[in-house]
Amino acid sequence: MLSSSIDICFSPIQVTEDKSVPNSMNETNQSRVTEFVLLGLSNSQELQSFLFVIFSLFYLAILLGNFLIILTVTSDSRLHTPMYFLLANLSFIDICVASFATPKMIADFLVERNTISFEACLAQIFFVHLFTGGEMMLLESMAYDRYVAICKPLHYLTIMSHRVCIILVLISWCVGFIHTTSQLAFAVNLPFCGPNQVDSFFCDLPLVTKLACIDTYVVGLLIIADSGFLSMSSFLLLVVSYTVILVTVRNHSSASMAKARSTLTAHITVVTLFFGPCNFIYVWPFSSYSIDKVLAVFYTIFTPILNPVIYTLRNKEVKAAMSKLKSRYLKPGQVSAAIRNVLFLETK
Repeated sequence: MLSSSIDICFSPIQVTEDKSVPNSMNETNQSRVTEFVLLGLSNSQELQSFLFVIFSLFYLAILLGNFLIILTVTSDSRLHTPMYFLLANLSFIDICVASFATPKMIADFLVERNTISFEACLAQIFFVHLFTGGEMMLLESMAYDRYVAICKPLHYLTIMSHRVCIILVLISWCVGFIHTTSQLAFAVNLPFCGPNQVDSFFCDLPLVTKLACIDTYVVGLLIIADSGFLSMSSFLLLVVSYTVILVTVRNHSSASMAKARSTLTAHITVVTLFFGPCNFIYVWPFSSYSIDKVLAVFYTIFTPILNPVIYTLRNKEVKAAMSKLKSRYLKPGQVSAAIRNVLFLETK
């Protein structure tokens, strides 16, 4: 009796294994998001058709306007100066800023489900910070050019040589590359195994990191600190630079200073339009996703459109060069002859 009771007490206990929890954990650990769903700007099919037409026209205007500035600056020898050299580079960066996400956004208006691969999403994050970081530094270079031209006019050609201009452009791209590399480092090693919906029309880093399977509070703070520091420091430096320039211009009332005031107005307008949305997205902590989406549209589409308009409408030299370019390549006789040739080829 005693031995049987002992056998009962020490007999192995059969435990039923609950395989559901380990399996679900293994599936979670092994699964990996291979694509993200971009929610875009609107879910309405009627509105998407309208937005397709509008943003297609906007993107075409961006390409034509900025390419026209580049062509005008490179073709007219009177515009081979540091200011217009930097302006042509700004137009090139504006084309890049508008092109990293806008063509896909336009194409997504025609499909029901907007997806992007994980690698393409990382590429968008890389390029948006590369181009915007480079544009920030290029705007500072343009402010430095105006500072030297107005505050040290006798030494302008010595200080702003062609070599210095190239160095300033290279520094802009280097700063943009360093900035985007530091930003992308936060997202590359994050585990994505659950939700994959990005509430925007492109992969923006703060929105993507929130989809990771771990707590990203610290990573989010580092991202905001990195982008916020670059954006705010650049903006404050530009404010100080243009304040010094405006004070110098105010103390002189010559005709050249009147022209400088007109140029400065264009520069300050561009700086405000570019840095305003960036500061709200990466510095202001209380903005909602809907506001961020509108601001992202503003600095990726509307700012590249407005820059050519601002610099051409207020600049007599650029307008004169464009008129000369038009008379050279778009003569009425040449246009009508080209149209006749096209019609003749179609009828053959």
